[in-house]
Amino acid sequence: MKSIIVHYQEIALKGNNRPWFIARLVRNLRQTTSDLDVREIRVLMGRIEIVLGPAADWEAVRARVGRVFGVANFARAGRAPLDVDAIAREILNDLGDRHPRTFRVTAKRADKRFPLTSPQIEREVGGRIKEARGWTVDLGAPELTIHVEALTDEAFYFFGKERGAGGLPVGVSGRVVCLLSGGIDSPVAAWRMMRRGCRVVFVHFHSYPILSRASQEKVRELARMLTQFQFRSRLLLVPFGEIQQQIVLSVAPPLRVVIYRRLMMRIAEKIARVHRAQALATGEVVGQVASQTLENLTQINDVVRLPVLRPLIGMDKEEITAEAHRLGTYQISIIPDQDCCTLFTPRHPATKARRGDVERAESALPIQAMIDRGVAESAAEEFNFPVIE
Repeated sequence: MKSIIVHYQEIALKGNNRPWFIARLVRNLRQTTSDLDVREIRVLMGRIEIVLGPAADWEAVRARVGRVFGVANFARAGRAPLDVDAIAREILNDLGDRHPRTFRVTAKRADKRFPLTSPQIEREVGGRIKEARGWTVDLGAPELTIHVEALTDEAFYFFGKERGAGGLPVGVSGRVVCLLSGGIDSPVAAWRMMRRGCRVVFVHFHSYPILSRASQEKVRELARMLTQFQFRSRLLLVPFGEIQQQIVLSVAPPLRVVIYRRLMMRIAEKIARVHRAQALATGEVVGQVASQTLENLTQINDVVRLPVLRPLIGMDKEEITAEAHRLGTYQISIIPDQDCCTLFTPRHPATKARRGDVERAESALPIQAMIDRGVAESAAEEFNFPVIE
């Protein structure tokens, strides 16, 4: 079985734009398997075929394809001539050591010009397999389901399906800048934006040399891991410690966290415009910490004109943590570090900041100069997947 048949679902609903979405999905499949023995990727009728070379490692290809957004499901498949005798013969050759007590054949006829209907294909192919193996047919709960897909001039068959990542192919929904803190929440938020087809640029605010480089190392590891889902990433490291020191000297403790966040958003927005991003994204959740009350989020949003997307906004910590475990980011996120979010944090931050109070506090600061400094001193790093030596 030298093929993988990839099925998509949401892309099929895209009307006249469907070919563009499919082309992006094919491009992403090529990228993720570029260092594996994949001979060809073909667009077929309502599906995509990945043709494997003789040295292809199925488990490696399986892991890569399973992370590609836009894939609903996929399966390792065999190809046969469009003839029920040939289909049954090839299936019998590839069944290997499978010995189920019950089975069924499920067929789809993509090209209606083929003279047999889907139920007829199921009966004809199933009858030949039953005769050869003596297995019992069970249409309700079989131990083995054999899938047959009849196209225009060939057929594919496979045994079971692998669940795909779903969503939309990365690159079809534009670019966003995501504030990546190194904690549990923001990597999950970035992943969710990728799953909706966005290419994500990461921005991390750090306080080196006031604090250690630990948060930067964590974020590099997170960026490297998340790049498996979008293949190319850029990480901007923004020094924020001295900016925070300026705020501490001029702003009363309760408002400092909101002022920090407003400056981060302004800097991130300017970076987003440089990178032609259409929105900002954060891992904020309503009510999780003091800066994330609705009143404070309103004041934080107020300083930027780009949309601010918060894909985790209604989730609780347990749900986010479970998703971080599934992604593999959790073990990185919990590594102890010192990040700028905890530097100079007051004991009793305001939970209901008012616009007038915030604007008066900012009037004592050189806001534009602080924004320009943050952008100018940011350092960019690039990540690619797969890494080809």
